[in-house]
Amino acid sequence: MPAAAPSEVDRRLAPLAWACAAFAGGVLLNVDRVPPWASAVALFLIAWRLTSERAGMRLPGTVTRALLALALVAVVLLEFHTVNGLAAGTALLMVMSGLKLLETRARRDQFVMVGAGLSLLLAACLDRQSLARAPLYALEAWLACSALAVIASEGLGVRAALRLAGGALLIAVPLAVLLFLFFPRLPGAFWAIPRGAEATTGLSDTMSPGSIVKLVADYEPAFRVQFVSAAPAPEERYWRGPVLHDFDGHTWRRSSGAFHPRERLQYIGRPYRYRVALEPTHQRWWLALDTPAQSPASNVSLTYDNQLVAAEPVREPLSYDAVSYLRTRSLEPLSASSRREDSARSRGNPRSLALAQTLRQRAGSDAEFVTATLEYLHRGGFVYSLTPEPLGADAIDDFLFSTRTGFCGHYASAFVTLMRAAGIPAHVVTGYLGGEWNPVGGYFVVRQSDAHAWAEVWLEGRGWTRIDPTAVVAPERLRRGVLDLLPDALTTRERLLRSSEWLTRLLQQWDAANAWWSDHVVRFDYPAQLDLLGRLGVRSPDVRYLGWAFMLALILWLAIIAWHIGRAARPAPPDALSRAYARLCHKLARIAPARALHQGPLSYAEAVSARRPDLAPPVRELLERYAHLRYGRADAGAREESIEEFRRAVARLSLPAAAPVNISR
Repeated sequence: MPAAAPSEVDRRLAPLAWACAAFAGGVLLNVDRVPPWASAVALFLIAWRLTSERAGMRLPGTVTRALLALALVAVVLLEFHTVNGLAAGTALLMVMSGLKLLETRARRDQFVMVGAGLSLLLAACLDRQSLARAPLYALEAWLACSALAVIASEGLGVRAALRLAGGALLIAVPLAVLLFLFFPRLPGAFWAIPRGAEATTGLSDTMSPGSIVKLVADYEPAFRVQFVSAAPAPEERYWRGPVLHDFDGHTWRRSSGAFHPRERLQYIGRPYRYRVALEPTHQRWWLALDTPAQSPASNVSLTYDNQLVAAEPVREPLSYDAVSYLRTRSLEPLSASSRREDSARSRGNPRSLALAQTLRQRAGSDAEFVTATLEYLHRGGFVYSLTPEPLGADAIDDFLFSTRTGFCGHYASAFVTLMRAAGIPAHVVTGYLGGEWNPVGGYFVVRQSDAHAWAEVWLEGRGWTRIDPTAVVAPERLRRGVLDLLPDALTTRERLLRSSEWLTRLLQQWDAANAWWSDHVVRFDYPAQLDLLGRLGVRSPDVRYLGWAFMLALILWLAIIAWHIGRAARPAPPDALSRAYARLCHKLARIAPARALHQGPLSYAEAVSARRPDLAPPVRELLERYAHLRYGRADAGAREESIEEFRRAVARLSLPAAAPVNISR
């Protein structure tokens, strides 16, 4: 069988290549969310299919494809132990669609591959909605629509396909905006898709020596905060996260789950009102300034140790309003259960216990013992460092008497151990300290590198009191970020960003744009829709008004589209040649029958000549000249000159009436 001509191969390959490009774009959007082998298999199958089409190779048979499909499904099951969930479903769709390429023969199969690319685009949109990825999603939608145009219209060029798809998408943008703003949204998580095992970020519910140090190298934002009025000083911005009560001599953990009553508090000083935009952590706690006055949401509990704990992990960016106080006083004595929990001594560390007993005997009260312990840390030659020496089995003893070098977690852990050894209830609080002001967005950015640990001790007459032992070793840490204090902790890229003023400004502008996108687009929900209706003047807005607003906006959009289509369907105004031809036909209609709509110029010349043989030569010459100008080929310059000559000839044409016929009897 002779090989197909190159032009025929290219004609056959073009729609397949566009379908493969649309599918490959969807694969690349999810390449970092599926196992590497899944995207590698999909891209390999794309290359295989295009190569086989160009070379005329035979595609695998049905049995081979079935065996490959079973093998790939088995691999997905081994990887995820399920085919349910976003990650597993995306990987399965990716490899199965790649196999579909091995049987793409008809135009319908190519449409299916473009649909697979659009499905992968949808999976990527459900997974991540960051501002940086929005242009990538738009490009993939444009590519897929262009592929649909090429497959549907054989011979359509690249520019024409891109122009057609781009125009269609631009027309659809207003409708998409209307749907986004006014289509009634169901409260809650509509896309409740299981995501499988997800890596947690940020703080953990355990703390061991060095665990917080790992967060210092992470420059990603943990959350953003915007205060209603003046913000607290940097040394007062303690953001409470997990509170750790149980200690085994090496690792601190959250409470075992026993119920403890929450004591009544007297709030001292001014309240701070603020809004938090929390990034996903896949943990259940929400961050709040020091002591929150109440829970910010119905699904979030304010625990006895002033944590905000949600019913579900934070899987999506969220915003909430909170009110906090920096100073409180307990109006009730500490409960017996809380006293037992926060006074429990760990095993080991005998030298630390002996030190605590010695300092306690010299102190006249619990408050004096706290002061004496801080003084010991201040004058004991301790060093604040991100690279402390490893600690042994008695970690607190090694830190207090040998290495004397550590990070905030070391100091908080050692301080609470000494407090408990002296019989004073105490626990470790982990969270964040400080925050970087963004003047562009008017908010504070608290990064993972701002992670911190401090202590709270129970003092009679005051209740739980915040004590930060790191402050007596490195007081600059309270007023400056840890990266300002220890710049060597930064990576080369982050050090470059912070060393340049204009790069820092650019980074702040980008972060402000991300914050706006997250607040007004990603977190645009049902309450935000009702708030929008209120700003538009609707009193007591509810879902019915949303429906009416959507219908009215939809009708307006359809009217605009109808007007646009009607305007495009109007016939173009006649050109100079058409106007001259119409004038000629009008003159001829006075001496002969008018030209019928179906008559061409040559046919009309025959009809006029039959009626007026005396005018046949000039009429035939003009109508033949028009036919040549309209349907013949000529250079643009010569054609324009010929049209002008034709127009003048028509203007000069004089058609005398027919001579009267004498009737003799």
